[in-house]
Amino acid sequence: MADPEVIPDYHRASPPATTELPQQGDKLNVLLVTRGHPFDRDSFFEIFDSNPDIQYSNVEHPAAQYMFTPEMAKNFDCYVQYDMPGIKFGDGPPQYFEPPDFYKEGVRAMGDAGSPLVILHHCAAAWPAWPEWSEIVGGQFLYTPMQSRGVDHPDSGYNIDVAHTVTPAMDHPITHGIEPFEIVDEVYLLPVFEDSIIPLFRSNWDFKRNNFYSAANAVVRGELNSNQDWDHPNGSNLVGWIKTYKNSPVVYLQFGDGPEAYQNPNFRRILSQAIKWASSDEAKSWARELYKKLS
Repeated sequence: MADPEVIPDYHRASPPATTELPQQGDKLNVLLVTRGHPFDRDSFFEIFDSNPDIQYSNVEHPAAQYMFTPEMAKNFDCYVQYDMPGIKFGDGPPQYFEPPDFYKEGVRAMGDAGSPLVILHHCAAAWPAWPEWSEIVGGQFLYTPMQSRGVDHPDSGYNIDVAHTVTPAMDHPITHGIEPFEIVDEVYLLPVFEDSIIPLFRSNWDFKRNNFYSAANAVVRGELNSNQDWDHPNGSNLVGWIKTYKNSPVVYLQFGDGPEAYQNPNFRRILSQAIKWASSDEAKSWARELYKKLS
């Protein structure tokens, strides 16, 4: 018989768990969207558990797709996306599939409504068969050679656990208090739509073919960390930016591949400030005005 005075830690919820839709209060309500790419779950969620300024709900695909409506978005200050839907891996080349129409319509309606998005790391590879998603992100990671913005591109490059120095590119609420810092993280060699974004962070890593490995070699040939028979033009050293999608403020941060990056205090501060800024009236007003100018 267990000691009635002892309650195991795993029976204790901290903060207290709830199954209700979040209520507005002193903390920002965040919907955290995941699934589609492996990650260290405990250390990733600890980033959000330890942030005293937010409360969050996590939802995975495919159920997450039903959350992308303006009506559901009203319950949250910001969506943080760490998902990679639209790709099925297996033997041979990955299969790409479009999102269902209701999801596309919901995402577009959220853009009209000005719902904020903070998009992380591998989410730049999501929905390769739906070009509109890459326009929302402001860049696109390609697992196989394909078109991006109507132009043929080779598959993108990756390099895991790279020690590189990140420097703010502008004075902004997201970069506030951030000096150049070193982070060990995965970097990408990918098309970045520099004409559609406002730079936040640049890396001192050399974004050239010899410093990366072929994504297609990894997922099609099963050859990890190989750039054999692969060519790629030099790429952008941008690793963070802001932009708009219709009336929505959008933040993309390339950071966040694994536990060492998750534990980096600068990454945590940047992510926290990104959520705070994207959720703010200032960001929403900025997005509306910029979209009006571009329309």
